[in-house]
Amino acid sequence: MHARKTLTLAIAALTCSLQAGAIELNEQLSLIVTPAVFSDYRSSGISQTLGDPAAQLDIMLSHASGLYAGVWTSNVEYGYDWENDDDYGTRQEIDYYAGYYWQITDAISLDGYYNKYTYPGEGQFNGSDLYLTLDAYGFFIGGKHSFDTEESYFNTYVGYRTLLPLEIGLELRYENVDQKDDVFFNADYSKAEQDYNNWEIKLTRDLFGATWGLSYVDTDLSDAQCASFSGYDDLCSAGAVASVSKAF
Repeated sequence: MHARKTLTLAIAALTCSLQAGAIELNEQLSLIVTPAVFSDYRSSGISQTLGDPAAQLDIMLSHASGLYAGVWTSNVEYGYDWENDDDYGTRQEIDYYAGYYWQITDAISLDGYYNKYTYPGEGQFNGSDLYLTLDAYGFFIGGKHSFDTEESYFNTYVGYRTLLPLEIGLELRYENVDQKDDVFFNADYSKAEQDYNNWEIKLTRDLFGATWGLSYVDTDLSDAQCASFSGYDDLCSAGAVASVSKAF
């Protein structure tokens, strides 16, 4: 439902070494446009499109100092609103972000940014995030403090990424999402949890001028816990997500 979890790493890579496809506005500024297609839009392990494909677009303005800002969008699908006996009125997520990437050494970097996410037609979902990620020698650790219209919660994540033979990128990621409230209930609503864990194993490869990806994504939420939170019992289970993106 919120900002995509790969944004920090993607911006870090793009800001650190501007890709050949970036549009150089001048010696200090570059514009990077990245369209992407995913077989499923997963945020913190939970599908935001009822398991259907998503078309996404990221437009980022990057300064040589490490400052950057941009806008990102994706289609979403939240299905039926049981409280109002109707379908949710939004089909799009639009995020606006700004941050700073600091390359401390060749192997160590720090990235922090603010992200405002909006859902036209369903303002109840609007909110914002603060991200901070430390990357050192391929390992990364970070946190996300989220504020929506009613409450705030905190995510923490750790991971590792490296380059395998045949120029195949590998990224491992583990995340804890703490909602600070009882929102994940068992089947008879006799027990509730405030947090859950999710993880992802992702392989990427640059080929034919684009970046191709394949991920395994899963959470430790049961079907009943998933249904109590999202309204559906099959949005939090293990699955493969294929993707293709290209930076211009």
